[in-house]
Amino acid sequence: MNKNDIITVYIDGCSSEGLGVAHYEGRAVFIKGALPSELCRVKITKVGSSAVYARLEELIEASPHRIAPDCPYYNRCGGCDFRHVSYEEELNLKLIRVNDAFSRIGGLDLKAEAILGSASALRYRNKAIFAVSRDKDGKAVTGFFRSRSHEVTAVDYCLLQDEAAETAARALREWMDEFSVSAYDESSGKGLIRHIFYREGMACIVSAGKPPHLRELISKMVKSCPGLSSIILNINKTRGNTVLAGSFETLWGSDTVETLICGLRFRLSPLSFCQINKPQAERLYQLAIEYANLEKGNTVLDLYCGAGAIGLIASRHVKRVIGAEIVEPAIEDARVNAGLNGISNADFICADASQAAAKFKAEGLRPDVIFLDPPRKGLDPEVISSCAEMSPERIVYVSCDPATLARDLKQFNELGYKAVKACAVDMFPRTSHVECLVLMSRVKD
Repeated sequence: MNKNDIITVYIDGCSSEGLGVAHYEGRAVFIKGALPSELCRVKITKVGSSAVYARLEELIEASPHRIAPDCPYYNRCGGCDFRHVSYEEELNLKLIRVNDAFSRIGGLDLKAEAILGSASALRYRNKAIFAVSRDKDGKAVTGFFRSRSHEVTAVDYCLLQDEAAETAARALREWMDEFSVSAYDESSGKGLIRHIFYREGMACIVSAGKPPHLRELISKMVKSCPGLSSIILNINKTRGNTVLAGSFETLWGSDTVETLICGLRFRLSPLSFCQINKPQAERLYQLAIEYANLEKGNTVLDLYCGAGAIGLIASRHVKRVIGAEIVEPAIEDARVNAGLNGISNADFICADASQAAAKFKAEGLRPDVIFLDPPRKGLDPEVISSCAEMSPERIVYVSCDPATLARDLKQFNELGYKAVKACAVDMFPRTSHVECLVLMSRVKD
């Protein structure tokens, strides 16, 4: 195979990024927009040492699950992967991916028992991050980066986002155009406005420096956004793609916002982690509590605790909860959240997970249950070994990447913790991402 070759292939799988997978002359070929069971004519765009990529040129035989995309920005914006397939089949493809990771990467005799679909695949996100740029005519635009690039695809709306976030983005654009406020240029490092971050009434304007006409910005946003409760300015001078970094200044309203999860109140600052699909998050957390099989006398360790959601929900069922998280503002929120809910049996420390696990092990702490909810990269080997050495009866692992989850489960298995139950939760409809929950039990000698 060579670049620009036209070949006909049968799609026999789906990649972790939602690409159709075909096999041709012994090589895997990845095709964006193709679905399993389809016959396609494709054009080779890249021939690498480990994979071949192609563009869909002609659909010869379509999948019965194929639908017309309902978004005009699909295939231009890098956000969604599955707008061309029925939601039922999307769930099926995600469940296959999870179970394939368990067997192929983890070498495990484990299958997710189900995938919990979202009640709605539209407007489910409670957090939006719009990149800011200017178009060829010099008009301010907000949108998302095109897949595998830092070129902003301008969007007027997004079917995943809260409409209030779109209203805030529109107000920002109008202010930038009215007062000629510059957009940040990543290649040169010049300009000001980089992103607008919106979550449940909080608008956070991310800028490379302090912009002019802030009073007019506040007036514009307050008038345009009826549900607004907070406007925060984040001065982010870093180069690269980190959205929130540097200093934060509250321009108007509250420093934080508050949300209800599983009947508990949670305060969120801009840097606090919180699941973006609240109804699905509540299902996930309730299932995590069910998997943990908590008892009143239990001590629970919650690593990567964020603003304390899992630990505080668990605190109603146990004697003591200890949470650890490396992001200091999130730990501050977790402590406040405990106070908001009158919870006195939960303590939170600011520490890297590996340091916290080693500290607890050195102190002789023996938790009955450990909850793990790491970022996409999964766990460091030191965290896994420290958790195993504390000898909890059960470990409940929440993951947003089946591949790193399966890798970590394999190491846990080697240390005497067998994965006995799993369930997938579709926290991110129409994207290739999927959340997964696994219960591990200590193998008795």
